[in-house]
Amino acid sequence: MANELAIQLFENKRVRVVWNDEEEKYYFAVADIVQVLTDSADGRKYWSVLKTRLRKEGSELATNCSQLKLPAADGKKYMTDVADLEGIFRIIQSIPSKKAEPVKRWLAEVGAQRIDQMIDPELTFQMAVEDYRRQGYSDKWINERMRSIEMRKELTDEWKRSGVTEQKDFAVLTNVLTQAWSGMTTGEYKRHKGLTKENLRDNMTNIELALNTLAEVATTELSRQRNPKGMDESKQAAKAGGKVAKNAREDLERQLGRSVISSERASDHIRPIENGEAKELPGT
Repeated sequence: MANELAIQLFENKRVRVVWNDEEEKYYFAVADIVQVLTDSADGRKYWSVLKTRLRKEGSELATNCSQLKLPAADGKKYMTDVADLEGIFRIIQSIPSKKAEPVKRWLAEVGAQRIDQMIDPELTFQMAVEDYRRQGYSDKWINERMRSIEMRKELTDEWKRSGVTEQKDFAVLTNVLTQAWSGMTTGEYKRHKGLTKENLRDNMTNIELALNTLAEVATTELSRQRNPKGMDESKQAAKAGGKVAKNAREDLERQLGRSVISSERASDHIRPIENGEAKELPGT
């Protein structure tokens, strides 16, 4: 099934949520909901014990859960119990918790937000802005990131028009483009920053984001002009677009007297907004 993973926050606690496009409904990581309800140090262990008890009682709750491969705290993906809204509401009823009603209201809001986003896509951007702000990113960085998301969408739409539809092919083209402007593949760039599963763009400085966006905008416009067909011709457009950003990078580096490709990670320099003002990344 076509799934879209998101991280939702309830009282600053992370809840993994998956939207299923085919079924048009949410699936929630059961252990995350359990942890929110119980304030347990390990929601997964609490759910394991509860699931065993429910099975002994003959409850269908434990057997009706689906499983999806979701990222865990260590960055790796594991098969994880998930349930839709109806299943989660039934699980909530099985756990004595003062947070039951607030969690129910929050779940209802999450469902309503998805419907609103389908009607008005601009709300998706507004929610993303608030999520980044809660994580401690500065408004300056967020503005750059939102522009990069918009430009990325235009680029992937152009690739689809050119006959490229597979996610693995998008990854190949992204590697071509990234290497063309930065001198590194996406994987090499992530290793340069010490990243593993984290999103590369979420850890770029403002300058890096601007150059990456320039590469994607240039690639989009060149592709529209050249009208490529399939992967090989799209690769050539990606190289050309990346070269535009490479020229801009090298010109800026000559004037600055230093490289603008940074090993700094955003996660090293941001802090939760409630603990103080968000900080700018070094070298931005």
